[in-house]
Amino acid sequence: MAQKKNSDRVVWREFGSQDAALERGQPDRPPAQHDLRIQCSRKGRGGKTVTIITGFQHRPETLASLCKKLKARCGSGGTVKDDTIEIQGDHRQTLLDALKSLGYGAKLSGG
Repeated sequence: MAQKKNSDRVVWREFGSQDAALERGQPDRPPAQHDLRIQCSRKGRGGKTVTIITGFQHRPETLASLCKKLKARCGSGGTVKDDTIEIQGDHRQTLLDALKSLGYGAKLSGG
């Protein structure tokens, strides 16, 4: 007879969940303090072009709302992965103009 293993083997815990204590605090800097890089990539995407914006130091909620604004501006889909925003298609110049109008320091990188 197979026994079911319990992955959470905590016998005693004081003051709530331990996961919240281990999370790293994420700074939420003003847009002028960011040094963003905008590049296009097709690696690992089946030949599809994706514009990648790196260098953010925001909370995940702030990145999600910024990603939504940028997707609407480009008229395409996209996602947030770790501290980067990926927008489908080659929208380097559009994103550069949009980020600069929002007050971010951004540059094009790559070829």
